[in-house]
Amino acid sequence: MTLRSPLLSATLFASALALALPVAASGASARPAQAAPAGAAGAAATAFAAEAAATPRYRAGELVVRYGGGAHASSAGAVPRTRVLKVRDVAAAEQALRKRPGVLSVTRNYVAHISGWVPSDPGNTATPGGWQTLQWNFLLDTGVDAPDAWVHLAQAGKPGGKGVTVAVLDTGVAYANRGRFRKSPDLNQKRFVRGWDFVNNDPYPNDDFGHGTHVASTIAEGTGNAIGLTGLAYGVKIMPVKVLDRAGEGDSQQIADGIRFAADHGAQVINLSFEFPSDITRAQIPNILDAIRHARRKNVLVVGASGNAAAAAVAYPARSNDVLSVGATTQHGCQADYSNEGTDLDVVAPGGGADAALEGDPGCRPAEPAGLDIFQMTFTSSPSRFGLPDGYIGTSMATPHVSATAALVIASGILGAHPTPAAIERRLETTATDLGPAGQDPHYGWGRISAARATDPAIPVT
Repeated sequence: MTLRSPLLSATLFASALALALPVAASGASARPAQAAPAGAAGAAATAFAAEAAATPRYRAGELVVRYGGGAHASSAGAVPRTRVLKVRDVAAAEQALRKRPGVLSVTRNYVAHISGWVPSDPGNTATPGGWQTLQWNFLLDTGVDAPDAWVHLAQAGKPGGKGVTVAVLDTGVAYANRGRFRKSPDLNQKRFVRGWDFVNNDPYPNDDFGHGTHVASTIAEGTGNAIGLTGLAYGVKIMPVKVLDRAGEGDSQQIADGIRFAADHGAQVINLSFEFPSDITRAQIPNILDAIRHARRKNVLVVGASGNAAAAAVAYPARSNDVLSVGATTQHGCQADYSNEGTDLDVVAPGGGADAALEGDPGCRPAEPAGLDIFQMTFTSSPSRFGLPDGYIGTSMATPHVSATAALVIASGILGAHPTPAAIERRLETTATDLGPAGQDPHYGWGRISAARATDPAIPVT
């Protein structure tokens, strides 16, 4: 099902639109949410990090010896023979064996392991690891390869991006119990830092729409706690900043104030999952562009959605040169049919929905049924009822994949202790999976973000 945000008429008030709207609660596809045991997600992540660090690299007391001559020679043209030897003094045995005639190689018996961590979160099934049936966007094929990224961060001692703060400027987040509002069962209270509500001008940025909670959950939903789904950067702190109201709209000054607040209160990444109408120009939103430049000077990366109008140009604020703009791809690996494109597009990430009709693109199958939506836990019929609703697609959903990956890159230390926004952008672009024509192109930018490659210390920084 393809849902696009309706565009408001162009006015200087310039209502910013949430880029994906949830369908009615009847479309929910989820088991009833239950509260997690205290500290379950943190304990699982800690255990995984310890397991990753403790995994043996090779079998103790064993050497793999390949023979190609002498007493162990095989017939002419045959492959070398291999034996595994058990020895007491590995170093001495290795040195002695290398000197023997006919020995081609002597190595430790190295141990491989399953690629990536598969958390126990069940999704909408009763099976541990069932999240994989819904969260195609986190898998290797046409997603961002979260499992390998989780391994990289655990090995770096920063599971899930621990130590980084991401500001979610949106409709608010289900971060706490207050009045009619309830905290999402799959967002840990410890994951939040102080935010602000610029719609109601108070310190309670509760979500009354569902969009912001969905976005925040893509970034930091509880992972490894046997509840619901997973979050790409499950170890980060979320700063909830409400700049959009219950209709998914917010004016330019609310947004500008929210950006400045986030930059001034410790955010390292700011997520903007909304757009202005296509005919709004930079001259009409100077306050927002000033705020974005302020964030850049504070060493904060701003990530923005390209827009859902299927337009040939990226919408503001993502069109700013100081914002990393994000388009959307589908489960088939094609550009989504709603995703704005153009020379200002930097990268793409999973957003779900139907394929665009791109002639000659092997990933695009517009005549076939659309792939899956983007699923995360958010509320359904009211701010106190949570599930895994369908109907969430859009560049809004794509953008937090990039914000979360940026947070993982920062936490990994690959770019040093305090990387600049430009350095983070370059790392994300140079490690992206190239789609469409080689290099940057208007449909996919530099390609689909790869959380695994971006956080892989074996891939040199360029």
